[in-house]
Amino acid sequence: MAGVFPLEINDRLLQHPEASDGECEELEEQCHSGSSGSQVEGNGDVEELSLSDAVVNPNQEKVSPQHFQLLKVLGKGGYGKVFQVKKISGTDSGKIFAMKVLKKAVIIRNQKDTAHTKAERNILEAVKNPFIVDLHYAFQTGGKLYLILEYLPGGELFVHLEREGIFMEDTAAFYLSEILLAIEHLHTEGIIYRDLKPENIMLNAKGHVVLTDFGLCKESIEEGSMTHTFCGTIEYMAPEILLRSGHGKAVDWWSLGALMYDMLTGGPPFTGENRKKTIDKILKGKLNLPPYLTTEARDLIRKLLKRHVNSRLGSSPEDAAPIKRHLFFRHVNWQDVTARKVEPPIKPTLANEEDVSQFDSKFTKQTPVDSPDDTMLSESANKIFKGFTYVAPSVLESMQEPPTASRARSPRKIAAMSPRSPFGPVRTPSTQFAFDDEEFLSRPNQPNFGMDFSSGRRQQEEPMDTSEPVAIEQR
Repeated sequence: MAGVFPLEINDRLLQHPEASDGECEELEEQCHSGSSGSQVEGNGDVEELSLSDAVVNPNQEKVSPQHFQLLKVLGKGGYGKVFQVKKISGTDSGKIFAMKVLKKAVIIRNQKDTAHTKAERNILEAVKNPFIVDLHYAFQTGGKLYLILEYLPGGELFVHLEREGIFMEDTAAFYLSEILLAIEHLHTEGIIYRDLKPENIMLNAKGHVVLTDFGLCKESIEEGSMTHTFCGTIEYMAPEILLRSGHGKAVDWWSLGALMYDMLTGGPPFTGENRKKTIDKILKGKLNLPPYLTTEARDLIRKLLKRHVNSRLGSSPEDAAPIKRHLFFRHVNWQDVTARKVEPPIKPTLANEEDVSQFDSKFTKQTPVDSPDDTMLSESANKIFKGFTYVAPSVLESMQEPPTASRARSPRKIAAMSPRSPFGPVRTPSTQFAFDDEEFLSRPNQPNFGMDFSSGRRQQEEPMDTSEPVAIEQR
């Protein structure tokens, strides 16, 4: 059945939480009476039923690259490409998607890249929220991995912010409220995001926020637990990450504060001439707030950018709730935001559903070609990607699930159209390091596997001291 899950109808039906003891016994008898589980035979009151994918899981299908027509190139990097594609057969025929193509041979060179790839795919499958990008399909060939994501024609929030220079406070409040809900949802799922920045926030066709790039997420972080990975983009990294003192969910609220400052002033709150000076400012520098900001905006930024974690707004077990109650959001109806009923301040101008005008023409003008899959990996290497295949939610899958560092950014007007791309964990290898304290790999210059492409604004600086775990993205 589409290569997603083995069909273990015996165990799954008998363990179904809503089945009574009598129903379980009856189901067991019926399952054993069929030929190899392929048929259920009953008495006069039971209809004979062929147990096939079409019956148990009518929406399931086996998907391959041949099901998609390449339309445009949206971006590319060291690991592969992202295409705009149209599904040409089966379910969703005619629908536009973003197809991320990743080279297995490149990914498996680094253990951390492999781990981040699998974690990214698992998070995208598990997390469903209006403000988080949807994964529709995942499949693989001998040498490549394919992720089929919702197409977000509005482009990056970063590009819109660069065009505007700064946002008015009501505009910033709109975007921050939707971003806040996305982060809050991740936290309820035990996930910390750790890479919140304008480049990772995209807009859908109507202008609503959609969070992408889950390459630096950490799973299974419950209240009070900590992790020690040194990772992120320097200007938005919380002090506790820089100090390697252990961090939890509160790092995302520091990043929200830095993002809010960026939206309202034209740049992150702490920047320096090089990585070391930027880190020094984050750890010890004075927070300078422009006088034109309202009292409410200044107060929220200060409370989110508290260096002492326990003093930071959002650090309590209530998580996002105190932030949502802050006076800066006094005009926000959170139910309307959740339902996406609030009118976006920026509506992308799109000619049709295939419009790519919000993406860099450096990529979109290229001829879309998915290079031949000629890499032959060993059987053991391919086992690493076992379970990668996925078709978005279906009846059978529901049954299977358990109950429920850097250079300061260039001025906006200069960097506005610097080349980069969305949607994906297709990061150029030299742009990021990734090591975990929990699984320390003493290798310098190892790239993290996030959702980004090469960019003129992301340049390698002096070699990092890798005597301790590092995961730095250059800005």
